[in-house]
Amino acid sequence: TAQSLAIDEGKKLFAVGCASCHGTGGQGSSDGPSLVGVGAAAVDFQVGTGRMPAQQPGAQVPRKKVIYTQAEIDQLAAYISSLGAGPSIPTEAQYGPDGADIAKGGELFRDNCTQCHNFTGKGGALTHDKFAPSLEGVDPKHIYEAMLTGPQQMPVFSDQVMQPEDKRDIIAYLHALQTQKDPGGFGLGRLGPVSEGLWGWFVGIGLLVCGA
Repeated sequence: TAQSLAIDEGKKLFAVGCASCHGTGGQGSSDGPSLVGVGAAAVDFQVGTGRMPAQQPGAQVPRKKVIYTQAEIDQLAAYISSLGAGPSIPTEAQYGPDGADIAKGGELFRDNCTQCHNFTGKGGALTHDKFAPSLEGVDPKHIYEAMLTGPQQMPVFSDQVMQPEDKRDIIAYLHALQTQKDPGGFGLGRLGPVSEGLWGWFVGIGLLVCGA
């Protein structure tokens, strides 16, 4: 069947690009965690954002250029899913921002995400050389998968913890932040009146002093 073929092809890709760290059967090793039960969504996120395969060990694996095609990622996901049940790749109906409640998404984001990702999703530093990455320009599917699987130090927002429609509302809020224009001109990091006031004080008054 097509699924069996995808699993076989995924196993070949895994043996070449992943087994050296995660073990020949995905059972994990001293260089990489077990992948049994992580599910297809985790594979699609980690490989689809270029975080895996990792270039080198470190406190956190950063986002980088993707080296696999989506078809190959789907094959890897099929193989990893065959090792143990886990969250599946979400559909566009689950993560698409159209028709979602942006206001509710903003409330949910501020309650659950801003401690690490900043109020506007710009990201921020964490302890022990780790960081919360910027959410700007991230595919909505990958945002949903990150909430579903909790990569690295991020907590898991499973469907028992946060309903699928709530995840979609958060994605819609982030999409609105990134697509709406700044009526006042430069966004200045979208950090609010403090950054705007500092800009006006130091740059504006500085130019006036120089002119005088």
